Amino acid sequence: MSIEIANESGVDVDTDAVLAVARHALDEMGVNPLAELSVLLVDIDYMTELNHRWMGGDGPTDVLAFPMDEGSVDHGPGESSAAGGEPALLGDIVLCPEVAAKQAATAGHSSADELHLLTVHGVLHLLGYDHAEPEEEREMFELQARLLASWRSTRSA
Repeated sequence: MSIEIANESGVDVDTDAVLAVARHALDEMGVNPLAELSVLLVDIDYMTELNHRWMGGDGPTDVLAFPMDEGSVDHGPGESSAAGGEPALLGDIVLCPEVAAKQAATAGHSSADELHLLTVHGVLHLLGYDHAEPEEEREMFELQARLLASWRSTRSA
């Protein structure tokens, strides 16, 4: 699994842990091991610009996910790869550590925990999950919580 990460946020982040949680989520979801993912950490100004340009939102947001080609994702061994074994470009996850830190303080956990949650959230969006409807939200957030719990249990073992 190829995961590229770039920290352009100006904030010190444990990028190894962000990579590890992304890899864990993709592995647990049965994503083709040839898949490629990009994670970008940005500052508030750039996240505000992206949120406005792509989502029509005002101000910065915590995470944005930009799927590349939803049809090329291999969701498991029972499905053949649409690209004939070629790497699937999942897309890009953009995180804003400064927004994550504010949310973490409100939620009562660490900034690192918030970034891990947002990384898994972004991965699930790239895999086609959404939370626009109550049932979708329940399914996505339960899956997100299970993935985070299983990742944390592997780190403490």
